[in-house]
Amino acid sequence: MTIKKHLPNLVTLLNLFCGSVAVIFAVHNNFIAAALFVFLGVFFDFFDGLLARKLNVQSPLGVQLDSLADMVTSGLVPGIVMFKLMSIAVDTPLFFNATDEWNSELHWSGIGDSWLPLLGLLITLASAYRLAKFNIDEDQQSYFKGLPTPANALLIISLPLIMEFQNNDLMNSMILNKWVLIVLTLVSCYLLNSNIKLFALKFKDWSFKNNAVRYVFIILTLVLIVLLQFAAIPVVILFYILLSLLSKSLISK
Repeated sequence: MTIKKHLPNLVTLLNLFCGSVAVIFAVHNNFIAAALFVFLGVFFDFFDGLLARKLNVQSPLGVQLDSLADMVTSGLVPGIVMFKLMSIAVDTPLFFNATDEWNSELHWSGIGDSWLPLLGLLITLASAYRLAKFNIDEDQQSYFKGLPTPANALLIISLPLIMEFQNNDLMNSMILNKWVLIVLTLVSCYLLNSNIKLFALKFKDWSFKNNAVRYVFIILTLVLIVLLQFAAIPVVILFYILLSLLSKSLISK
């Protein structure tokens, strides 16, 4: 019984581990490896809740641990990635460079050029606020209020992947446009903490009647990924929001 009780928490810790590794890679500009570990972390984030429900071992500890893990994987990592992208967009060097010795003083360089990249960390702050609100909101059982942090993390982490694997000049110029990044950062912060109700991918049964919106979303997501590859991720997020609004409108009617 004890092992069964702690299995979901162990999976949650795997999410935190993946997020911690992703932070290391993101700081060192290895966005592909960072994205891989974010994807793994998001998988574990989905699986731990599913496992807890199936084993009927949900607990307040698991809820808090889940949010703490998400704060790293889906909060800190996308903030760092946006910081890095903005640094590239405005051609700003790192704020400081350390010497080879670990305890040497930091030598500040280029800090006067632009503080713009720090705006990327607003995503981390907005994610923390969103997760704190989620923990004390008892209404969000069958739906989400605002964009979930894992979805937002996938949106941000998709940007360097689009540049790396699709290498489209138009897409690259848009992604590395500082104004596009600023707007995306602000929109991301808003969506995380908005009151927009978005459906959750939680299946109480497998019938199409009770899960039509979920099945439509999953099928179209797979189609978009095949057609657009990594560029599908921003489109899927937009489609997710629009489908949630549409389904809410149909239900109210």
